[in-house]
Amino acid sequence: MTAGDAGERGAEAGAHRGNGGERGGRLVVPGLAVLMVVLLATGWLLSGHLVSGAPALAVAAGRTAASFLVITAVAAVLPRTWAGVRTATARPGGIALLAFLGFFAYYSGTLLGTSRIGASRVGLIVSLLPCLTFLIGIVAFREPSTRRKLLGTLLAVAAACGYAVADGRAGGAEVGTGALLTGGLMALGGTVTYALYGYVYRRRMADVPPLAALPAITGAGTVMLGLATVLFVPLGGMDAGDWAGIAVLGAVLTAPVFVISHELILRKGPLFTSAVALAVPFLVRLGEWALGSAQAPGPLVVVLIAVCAAGVWLTVGGRRAPEGASEQAPRTASEQAARTASGQASGQASGPAHSSAPAGAPASTPLGAPGPALDAVESSSPSQGTTS
Repeated sequence: MTAGDAGERGAEAGAHRGNGGERGGRLVVPGLAVLMVVLLATGWLLSGHLVSGAPALAVAAGRTAASFLVITAVAAVLPRTWAGVRTATARPGGIALLAFLGFFAYYSGTLLGTSRIGASRVGLIVSLLPCLTFLIGIVAFREPSTRRKLLGTLLAVAAACGYAVADGRAGGAEVGTGALLTGGLMALGGTVTYALYGYVYRRRMADVPPLAALPAITGAGTVMLGLATVLFVPLGGMDAGDWAGIAVLGAVLTAPVFVISHELILRKGPLFTSAVALAVPFLVRLGEWALGSAQAPGPLVVVLIAVCAAGVWLTVGGRRAPEGASEQAPRTASEQAARTASGQASGQASGPAHSSAPAGAPASTPLGAPGPALDAVESSSPSQGTTS
């Protein structure tokens, strides 16, 4: 075989690897997308069930601990992540800040909010993550915006507010105005901190693959949430069923979403992953109805969720990439941070589209492998956004 033949075969192999839809079979991407959405929606429903009987901080701490164990095990069996793990653990200040923003504050806010206003409302608020990321970029970092992004953000926020008011019995009994405000603000505050997490990750961990950084970040988050739980939360009322449910939430529903969302981002890009996660709020609301914890959603509720999803899509959607090219590179810091938060949020929200793990890596990059293309989104986040 001549050198020219070898070069041609190498180019063909690279092109095949870059085609995420064909690598491993044409059904791999649809299968992964469906699995991610199901895991995210199920995670929100289980979260809503758990916080109705167990302290939200205990659920957050247990969930993060279980995710930490699974993600650490995955990183341990991938030799290509070991150098990144050492790099991440050598940055304790950045790890502590990311753990506080992305796990302590995010999980505390969203789960405390879920205990007050239900999983479907909080899931819809978390789906606003890309919109909030762009707003923070405009206000705090003077990022340029477009009329399309501004219109999408306003549309999504207005629809989410309308849904919170219109769906009076979502997630259980009638929610009073006070609980609606406090629960909504808690969930919004947690989502805002996760948007900030995207910016901080991009600045502190741009050279570290997500699967290499996440063991240290989730470990620090587990310590923070665990200390808060031990100091401030009475655990005497929790039984073995509660702890088992929390373990399932973290190990079976949350951690796998990190891995799946990373793979989808590598194969199809962050916008595809965020778009897929927009189906989660619909499934959560239908799941509450199917489980008997909420009334059947009326036409107005369905329309408002659809409008919110459309607004988020307007915010994250960009110009279509050229044929054969991977997703358009982020042009601003806010776009990079949005992709970071959206990717990792996927894994977290079990709900934070949440789309969860940094996005933006090319399809030909192996899962967990470092590289310059990972800077924006590997330095970046389910639905989204995938957020868990």
